Amino acid sequence: MNLPTSRARRENLLGYLFAAPWLIGFGGLTLVSMTASLFFSLIHWDGINVDTIRWAGVDNYARALGDGDVAIALWNTAYYSFVSVPLGLAFGLALAMLLNQPLKGVTLFRTIFYMPAVVGGVATIMMWIWIFNPDYGLLNSALYRFCDGLAALGWEAAAGWRMPSWIFSQDWAMPSLILMSLWGTGSAMLIFLAALQNVPDSLYEASDLDGAGRWAKFRYVTVPQISPALFFNLVMGVIGSFQVFTQAFLMTNGGPNKATLFYVLYLYNKAFSDFELGYASALAWILFLIILALTALVFRSGQLWVYYEGE
Repeated sequence: MNLPTSRARRENLLGYLFAAPWLIGFGGLTLVSMTASLFFSLIHWDGINVDTIRWAGVDNYARALGDGDVAIALWNTAYYSFVSVPLGLAFGLALAMLLNQPLKGVTLFRTIFYMPAVVGGVATIMMWIWIFNPDYGLLNSALYRFCDGLAALGWEAAAGWRMPSWIFSQDWAMPSLILMSLWGTGSAMLIFLAALQNVPDSLYEASDLDGAGRWAKFRYVTVPQISPALFFNLVMGVIGSFQVFTQAFLMTNGGPNKATLFYVLYLYNKAFSDFELGYASALAWILFLIILALTALVFRSGQLWVYYEGE
């Protein structure tokens, strides 16, 4: 058996030292929290008084299976995910293809379109609350002007259109949040842009010699070449969409009439409003298993359509 040399041991030590901050953070924060959450999911506890702790076993999980609000929250979250993720991918790819053109000042436009992905939080949500306001919001104001323009052109029916109430309407609240999700596609756009710039020009030149049109080059050259970036954005989009919380918490609080009651928002309410920490921990582990299953499904499907250059 060959023993590692002093140089190899020194390199291994340096590697562990560089990885130490992440290992300490993962072990001391994430791993400990997950272990504690797994224990909490097996007990009844309000999260405050130790005297109220009672063993529950799998009762919390059984309760979740029969909870009607859990079913509503899962449906809302799945609806949001399966609509917003494909839209975000399509919008991000379209922006990346537009910004991949050799035009003057294109770097400025790349920065402008990426900035919304950096600027987030409560300030952005407050801005969107103003945009979605049915009385004086920017969106309805633009729609009013558009309808007035159609009416001026002779389409009198456009003058009587009723503007949506957006987040204040049960029918429009979810589409409003899906529309808002496109605000943060700058990150996906940047990854798509990097992938597009790595597509060899020789492939497009060979396609031109074969007489391929724009759609054929996009389908048979561009998409296979950027499929790893598409796969990465898809995985991250699915994971992120099932963890949506802040928008619904600050903008609608799950309403109107539970139209935007997302799974994480319901979990939060159970933990910090109803003080059912055990039940909320069980809900968290159920969400973990759902995301794990969906991610595994995406990875499995990726074997069929993701192309890597080395293969």
